[in-house]
Amino acid sequence: MTTPNPGTNQEPAAGPSNFIRDIILEDLKTNKYQGRVHTRFPPEPNGYLHIGHAKSICLNFGLAAEFGGKTNLRFDDTNPTKEETEYVDSIMDSVRWLGFDWEDRLFYASDYFQQLYDWAVKMIHEGKAFVCDLSADEIRQYRGTPTEPGRESPYRNRSVEENLDLFARMKAGEFPDGSRTLRAKIDMASPNFNLRDPIMYRIVHAEHHRTGNEWCIYPMYDYAHGQSDSIERITHSICTLEFEDHRPLYDWYIEALGIYHPQQIEFDRLNITYTLLSKRKLLQLVQDGHVTGWDDPRMPTLVGIRRRGYTPEAMRNFCNAIGLSKTNGIIELGRLEYFVREDLNKRAQRVMAVLRPLKVVIDNYPEGEVEEMDAINNPEDASAGSRKVPFSRELYIEQEDFREDPPKEFFRLSPGREVRLRYGYFIKCTGVVKNDAGEVIEVHCTYDPATRGGNAPDGRKVKATIHWVSAAQAVSGEVRMYDTLFLKEDPNQVEEGQDFTANLNPKSLEVITNAKLEPSLANAEPGARLQFERIGYFSVDVDSKPGYPVFNRTVALKDTWAKIEKRGTPKK
Repeated sequence: MTTPNPGTNQEPAAGPSNFIRDIILEDLKTNKYQGRVHTRFPPEPNGYLHIGHAKSICLNFGLAAEFGGKTNLRFDDTNPTKEETEYVDSIMDSVRWLGFDWEDRLFYASDYFQQLYDWAVKMIHEGKAFVCDLSADEIRQYRGTPTEPGRESPYRNRSVEENLDLFARMKAGEFPDGSRTLRAKIDMASPNFNLRDPIMYRIVHAEHHRTGNEWCIYPMYDYAHGQSDSIERITHSICTLEFEDHRPLYDWYIEALGIYHPQQIEFDRLNITYTLLSKRKLLQLVQDGHVTGWDDPRMPTLVGIRRRGYTPEAMRNFCNAIGLSKTNGIIELGRLEYFVREDLNKRAQRVMAVLRPLKVVIDNYPEGEVEEMDAINNPEDASAGSRKVPFSRELYIEQEDFREDPPKEFFRLSPGREVRLRYGYFIKCTGVVKNDAGEVIEVHCTYDPATRGGNAPDGRKVKATIHWVSAAQAVSGEVRMYDTLFLKEDPNQVEEGQDFTANLNPKSLEVITNAKLEPSLANAEPGARLQFERIGYFSVDVDSKPGYPVFNRTVALKDTWAKIEKRGTPKK
C-alpha cells in the first residue's frame, strides 16, 4: 500500500502482495472495469476512528494509488440517533493525518436518501419489498434458527397498492418509531439469516446531522451500502470479514434493481493484544470516565495514538507489514510498538530528562562554574547536528542509577565506583547524605577533569554511562507514563457476570509531576517527539505550558520484537 500520488504520470511502486491486490491485477488484466480501480472508505460517523480503521484506510487508499485509481471518503450516516458532526470532523482529520487525500470525493449516504427511497418504491412495485407491522422482537422470533427455517410475516402478502400507501405514510411521519418497517421479500428458509426478509427501512423520528428533520425513515446499512457503491461507480468494495455473510444480500439488492454492480471483497479485521477495537466499547470507556476522552493516549483511537506520539509513517509501515488474510487473527502489541520505535529512532531528537531525581554534588568541581557540553541530537541523523547542555557542580540523576549496597550485576553509581556521565566526565561516589528515615537524598562524588567528553586519556574503562541534568538550569515538568489499558491479552475474556471493564489496568497511567529536564525543553512545542536518553520515546502533550512542559511516553526503548523479527515473522 502506497501513499497516494494523484495527478502524476509516474508509475507507482508495486505494493506488498496480497489476495485483494491479486484480484485487482486480474481485473485489470481482463479489463473487467475498463481499467478502473475505484475504492472507498465508508466510516459511520458514530465515534472516533481507531487503529483497526487505519488498516482499512491504508488498504483502500493505498491500492487505488498504486494502480492510478481513486478513493472516495463516504460517511455511512444512516443512523441519526448515534451520529454527530464532531465525529465527521474527527474522521476527516484522522484520514488526513495518516497521509491520505480524497480530493473532491467526499460523499455521504444521506446524499442518496431520495434515490434510495425511489429504488425502494420500485422494489415494492415489483413485489420485492413489503411493509411489515411486526415489532423488532416479533421479527426475531419469526426469523427461525440455524437449523430451522423462519416463518413468513403475516403482512408479507399485502398488495402492492397497500404497501405503497403505507410506505408513503411512513415517510410522511404518520407512524411512531418501531411500529413498521420495510422489508425485502427474499427467502425465509435461506440458510443465510441475512436473506430472511431483511429490514430495508425503519422509522426513526430524530434529527439528522445533515438533513435535519426532512426524513423520519432511514435505510439500513445493508440496503444503503451496495447502492451507494453503485452510485459512486466503485469497482472494489473492500470490507472486513464480518460482512462476508452479508455479501449475498449486497449482491441481491443490486441485481434486484438492475444497477451497476461493484465487487465486495472481505479481509481480516485488525486485532491487537491488550487492546479493544470496538467503537461501542470505546464509547463506554469515555462515557463512564475510565479514560479522559477519545484522545486519551491510552486509547487505540487515531486521535489517542497521535496525542501519545505515534507517527503516521509508523502506522502506514505497520499496516503494510501485517498483510491481509481471510482468517481473523491477532497481532502482538509489541509488533506495533516495534514500528513506532523504528520510525521514531530516525526522527526523534535525543534529550536528557531525569524522571525521579536524586541530587549529585561533585565536591571537587568549582562552585558557580557552568560548562557547555556538546550533545548529539540524533546519532541516526547526522544532519540533526548537536546542542549545548549545561554542566555544573550539582546535578540530578535517576534514583535507580544509584545503589548504596549494589547487587552483583549492578554497574551504575555506588560508593567507590566510577561511572561516565553522558557527554560529561567520569565521576566516583565518595559518600551519601540520608534523611531521618535513612533514605539517600544526596550523593557526593569527585570528578576527573581529564575525562571531559566521556573518555579517559589513560585508557581506563567504566562499565556504565548514566544521564543527568544540571540542577541549577533544570526545568521541572510533568511526565505521564502509560502502560496497557487492559491487564489481559484479550480484554473480552471475563468471569461470568463481568464485562470487559473488569480487565482495566489500574496502573495504566502514572503521573510524575517533578521530573527534571534539560533547559532546551522549557518551551517544547506540543506534538514534538523526543527520545529521553535511556528511558524511552516521548511526545509533548497539548496540556504543556511555557516553562512547564508535559510529556506523554509514546513507547519504551526496550524492543523485544526486533529479536523476534530476526528469528522470523510470527504467525498471526
